[in-house]
Amino acid sequence: MTTRTGAPSRTPVQLAALVVGAVFLLVGVLGFIPGITTDYDTLTFAEHHSEAKLLGVFQVSVLHNIVHLLFGFAGIAMSRAAASARAYLIGGGVIYLVLWIYGLLIDHDSPANFVPVNTADNWLHFVLGVGMVALGVLLGRRRALRT
Repeated sequence: MTTRTGAPSRTPVQLAALVVGAVFLLVGVLGFIPGITTDYDTLTFAEHHSEAKLLGVFQVSVLHNIVHLLFGFAGIAMSRAAASARAYLIGGGVIYLVLWIYGLLIDHDSPANFVPVNTADNWLHFVLGVGMVALGVLLGRRRALRT
């Protein structure tokens, strides 16, 4: 599929993966900006002692921010083809659902909380997981039905 100018157009699933990837990339960068991330001086690499919070709500660490950046780069790269965009959305969604369950099961004040996560992160991970899987399944299915 191409546009009138001859440039390839993106399918809905590719566009969704691109947007999700761009948002993850933005969140990863914002996690390193003092002011947008409160208590920035407590930002640690990877442990539950990090009290830094993105937008004053979501507990972050250097590792957490790096994961967001990697998810962002992956989404942008995988949005180039419909099949890989669908795989990114569904696979990434499953990863976030696993992270949600992990966050529910661990003691947030223990070394097991190395990411780190708090209650707000847990529920955001749930919404992200369900949303990404739904986008991958629904938008990927529409493409398959048209071909």
